Amino acid sequence: MKYINREIEEKINKLIGRKEIIGIRGPRQAGKTTLLKNIYEKINENKVYIDMYIDEYRKNFEENYIDFIKRYKDEKKLFLFLDETQKLKDGGKILKIIYDNFNDIKIFISGSSTLEINTKILPDLVGRLILFTLYPFNFYEFLLSKDKGLANLVKEKRESLRGFLENDNEIKKPSFNEEIIKYLKEYLIYGGYPEVTIAKDFEEKKILLKNLYNLYIEKDIVNFFHIYDSSKFIDLTKYLSFIIGNILDISSISKELKINYKKAENYITILKHTYIIDLIGPFHKNIVTELKKAKKIYFIDLGLRNSIIDNFLEYDKRTDRGQLLENFVYIELLKNFSDWKINYWRTTGKAEIDFILTKEDKVIPIEVKTSKRINKGFYTFIKRYKPEKGLIITLNEFDIKDIYNTKVYTIPAYYI
Repeated sequence: MKYINREIEEKINKLIGRKEIIGIRGPRQAGKTTLLKNIYEKINENKVYIDMYIDEYRKNFEENYIDFIKRYKDEKKLFLFLDETQKLKDGGKILKIIYDNFNDIKIFISGSSTLEINTKILPDLVGRLILFTLYPFNFYEFLLSKDKGLANLVKEKRESLRGFLENDNEIKKPSFNEEIIKYLKEYLIYGGYPEVTIAKDFEEKKILLKNLYNLYIEKDIVNFFHIYDSSKFIDLTKYLSFIIGNILDISSISKELKINYKKAENYITILKHTYIIDLIGPFHKNIVTELKKAKKIYFIDLGLRNSIIDNFLEYDKRTDRGQLLENFVYIELLKNFSDWKINYWRTTGKAEIDFILTKEDKVIPIEVKTSKRINKGFYTFIKRYKPEKGLIITLNEFDIKDIYNTKVYTIPAYYI
């Protein structure tokens, strides 16, 4: 398999010379091991790589980690790579001891569950760890595996959008729109898991996604979190797949599926911490009020979501086109605008906007549309908050207009 450059690697490379441990977390099969091995291969100094899924290696490391370090450590700096660190018993304490007692060791770790990393690793590594999240391919990385020239054009458009949001630059007009949209429609159905992306045909993609669903959700997650009523957990996962982009009402879900409220809440937490879904809260000036309000739900990968509902119809024939496009915009914002805060906005009168981006004093309303009609909520928000800029995101339209002194661009979704 040809290695596809991950954008996160550029950020990691800048920190290799620092003392802190570098952590890479993210979903299973998102490419963490491939990324870790790629960084490992580029280092020409003293180094060792351990896969914690291999029982023999893990147990040997747990029982004799100081001797292990002495075994591989010479007078030179040691680069220590530990893959799937959440499998390591007392992993946080072990890493802390190594970090505090060996000055010339650079440690890299990876993990697939935020819940495990947060409870087993992070408490012992405060001030010692720089943590990155690796998701399945974003659309730019997906395009790199298909057509590098188109990928570079998409990256250029995306950078012009960031320039507009942060520095008042103009957004560049589309080019080769039809070719890019063709790939975007594929991405909306099959998502960005690396193995799925490089599969030879659509049938192979479906098989790989079904296998990922069976192994990751039905087995790995169910077994690890000791979910005894697995059929209810699977029912809940499928239910959530149908309501992407909607506000999560756990009371209604628990009644509909005949699941105890606390159990439904726990299942949703597990799905979030294993990178199946994500939740965003409402935009509110009062942070306490914001935290208490209901969340909207999105899936981290659309291919996995479509596999769960067993619907691989091509984009133009689907009834959930709007949901797919909105979910796509969210996961691209999540991956590419991690330095911005993402919320939704909704009033008691049910005027709403899909996303509100905020950063320092900047507030950007974003509406995702499959039609040209702009919702009343967009105008209401602009009148109330008077933002300098706004975005309307469609499949392939490009336009610019002034709405109540707010500069509003209509852009294709792949600009995000």
